[in-house]
Amino acid sequence: MVDGRIVSGPNSIAGEWGHNPLPWPQADELPGPKCYCGKFGCQETYMAGTGLERDFREQTSRDLKGADIVAAAEAGDMQAEAALQRYEHRLARGLAAILNVIDPDVVVLGGGMSNQGRLYRNVPKLWGAFVFSDTVVTPLVKNRHGDSSGVRGAAWLWPAE
Repeated sequence: MVDGRIVSGPNSIAGEWGHNPLPWPQADELPGPKCYCGKFGCQETYMAGTGLERDFREQTSRDLKGADIVAAAEAGDMQAEAALQRYEHRLARGLAAILNVIDPDVVVLGGGMSNQGRLYRNVPKLWGAFVFSDTVVTPLVKNRHGDSSGVRGAAWLWPAE
């Protein structure tokens, strides 16, 4: 959004940051998981709840849903905590790349992982190491209308009949 208006771009893909590679990848993140788009290492393969679940399963051989990984971390499970820390670091790198390109007034998270309060505390503490500025004042905020706000917003693009 710019000045309260949707920016779609000439190719109608503005805002589709999930199909860019994970910025500043670590050696163990290359080439990255295969994405449904056919490429490897797309941010979407890491940032979606299924990405957290895949990472946790690959590291622990345990199969838990995203909310269960968060609950396990809160209960003191160090493997779950490590998975969440990897997730937060990846999200921070991905969002830092966006901050470096468009320097938005605010970053709003959507999707199921946006329900995890720790992201709003931890990710801004991490992204400063990757943002090309001495200070980062951009807030990271929870969506106002639930984790399906993106779908809701897309529905508003069609006129009511």
